[in-house]
Amino acid sequence: MESKSSHASLFSLETSTGNILPKIKETNTGNNETWRVFFTLCPIFAFLWFAWLYIQKSRIGSGSSPPLPPGPRGLPLVGNLLSLDPDLHSYFTSLAHKYGPIYKLRLGTKLCIVVTSPSAARVVLKDLDVTFANRDVGAALYGGSDIVCSSYGPELRMLRKVCVQNLFTKTKLDSVRELRGKQVRKSVGQLHSRIGSPVNLGEQMFSTMLDVSTNVLWGGTVEEGAGFGTAFRKVMSELWELLARLNISDLYPGLARFDLQGVAKKMKGLEVKFDGIFEAVIDQRLRMEKQGAKEESNDFLTFLLRVKDDGDAETPFTMTNLKALLMNMIVAGTDTSSNTIEFAMAEIMNKPGVLEKAQQELEAVVGKHRIVEESHIHKLPYLTAVMKETLRLHPVVPLLFPHCPGETCTVGGYTIPKGSRIFINVWAIHRDPSSWENPLEFDPTRFLDSKWDYSGSDFQYFPFGSGRRICIGIPIAERMVMHLLATLLRAFF
Repeated sequence: MESKSSHASLFSLETSTGNILPKIKETNTGNNETWRVFFTLCPIFAFLWFAWLYIQKSRIGSGSSPPLPPGPRGLPLVGNLLSLDPDLHSYFTSLAHKYGPIYKLRLGTKLCIVVTSPSAARVVLKDLDVTFANRDVGAALYGGSDIVCSSYGPELRMLRKVCVQNLFTKTKLDSVRELRGKQVRKSVGQLHSRIGSPVNLGEQMFSTMLDVSTNVLWGGTVEEGAGFGTAFRKVMSELWELLARLNISDLYPGLARFDLQGVAKKMKGLEVKFDGIFEAVIDQRLRMEKQGAKEESNDFLTFLLRVKDDGDAETPFTMTNLKALLMNMIVAGTDTSSNTIEFAMAEIMNKPGVLEKAQQELEAVVGKHRIVEESHIHKLPYLTAVMKETLRLHPVVPLLFPHCPGETCTVGGYTIPKGSRIFINVWAIHRDPSSWENPLEFDPTRFLDSKWDYSGSDFQYFPFGSGRRICIGIPIAERMVMHLLATLLRAFF
């Protein structure tokens, strides 16, 4: 997913036009006093800030410990915050050209480390994987009891086991193939009905992926299951807007308890809305089972409810975990996949030769008068290469989700302090001219006979991350993106 960003202001000033004339003299006197206090306190705060930095530097640099990574000089209290560019992945790439593949930034009081080389990424995501397996993502839904935000430990291992060994197996994904196919055909029908009119492909793909996600999660056995789509779109729109804001509590953790911007409060409100949707679906499913519904469901919800009832007593799978997983699958499975399809279509339409090769392959494998089925996608090596090349240039999360070391360690000859926020700039690594020939050129043929896959084992190409925090939804994402992309190319070109 390319970055979703919005401009956020840390401070706002309000002026009042009330009856101020009788207070001018008093105001002038007050202003003089305010400036006097201001100029008195500024040197004190500056002294304390530089003293704190000196102590930290001395503590880290004492003994034989390596130094901190290099980086741009920051201002007191705000650090490098004022120089940030909204497109963080490209801005971080430009800083790497000046400061090297590992460098530091101070955002408020938060120390951030940016990694922009395959060798350093290997250390973080493989050699010291356990040390860096924690997250640093700020405010989260369901108290962070999900796969994305959970700290590394028994709960996270239990959640990943539930998904990897049961939900995303080939057998389980095959069992809900028809649910996915039905939504793909529905989307194509909607597009056909609008031939001759402008279409926002991104919105259409987002809507399709949302319908696919909800149908795979609780299927057609829940009455009016598709009716929840509208509610989800609204809540997810609010969630993305909230996540795009610059949260002061992330930059100054000591202020988190005060929730100055109300982010934690608003996140809790969104959680209540997600609860309302999930509980309605779960209650309906339980009522159907009590009434002795004859049709046995194959969807994910049925399995998750079974795991909750028969789960491990040592690390129980709770209702909160269940809701958090449903939220993960819907939020992560819609926007990222729809963005990948939109980028792929844009790149293909700008490359007539790529479009022609993809069409020839589809005609040879699918046939002239047949629709694309999911069973065809493993026979489409060129279109697979198109998807891989799209993810090289446009990885779904350009900086991955921030990691957080559980202890102070050394990477690339530099000290990485415990609790710092680690960004892996996979966007820059995928465009590194030392690893890729003509790196800015969209060329799927580079993946036709290559070793690169989505496993995260090669740190020149790892669009879904690597190690213990690698994306668990790769199998279903690959199926859905390939199926939709092949269907669009077959139906409209």
